[in-house]
Amino acid sequence: MRTTLITGATGGIGTAVAENLAARGDRLVLGGRDPDRLRELAGRLPGARVLPADLGDPGTLSADGLPPRLDVLVHCAGVVALGPVADADAAVWERTLAVNLTGPAVLTRLALPALRAARGHVVFLNSGAGLHAGPGWSAYAASKFGLRALADALRAEEAAHGVRVTTVYPGRTATAMQAAVHAQEGREYDPGRWIQPAAVAAAVRTALDLPVEAHLTEVTIRPGLG
Repeated sequence: MRTTLITGATGGIGTAVAENLAARGDRLVLGGRDPDRLRELAGRLPGARVLPADLGDPGTLSADGLPPRLDVLVHCAGVVALGPVADADAAVWERTLAVNLTGPAVLTRLALPALRAARGHVVFLNSGAGLHAGPGWSAYAASKFGLRALADALRAEEAAHGVRVTTVYPGRTATAMQAAVHAQEGREYDPGRWIQPAAVAAAVRTALDLPVEAHLTEVTIRPGLG
């Protein structure tokens, strides 16, 4: 049985990934900031346990509670605050970079002994904004460009230990975060127009389920034409 740690597990994509991987029989460790929501989710997923942690405060992260052997680490946590560079103060940059980049980097470092022991797999849920930065998206896109660099460096460094690294770049996905983005943009939100979280989870599982001789390093997902 594979042991899988998912950060941002109570978010839209995180929950979909948890449900998908629970269905394949993974033993789940659910990471997030809200213990009550984590326990509620764990109650629906047999054998799951919770690991409260705040990626927004990377200095508080520790190896306590991490399993000694970790087959999969999926980074789903993220925050977004839109606005032009002219209006983005230090707090916006610090929060965005902490949750979206520094926190994942620190947690990955802490988990590396367990990942190496299992010759495991790290998956970073990035964004289309990690490939292209539009106006108003400076802080978020910078954090996601940085996350891509983190994944690329980690992939090269850990290949000798048998650790695989995949980056998934979803386009706009029907989650609470996307609803908040539309509100910040002053646009009406129609979740039916966008990628469903279950489709992103299926892409994550595809990358994880490939045989050992195949390494899916990057996956880009865009809304369909239906």
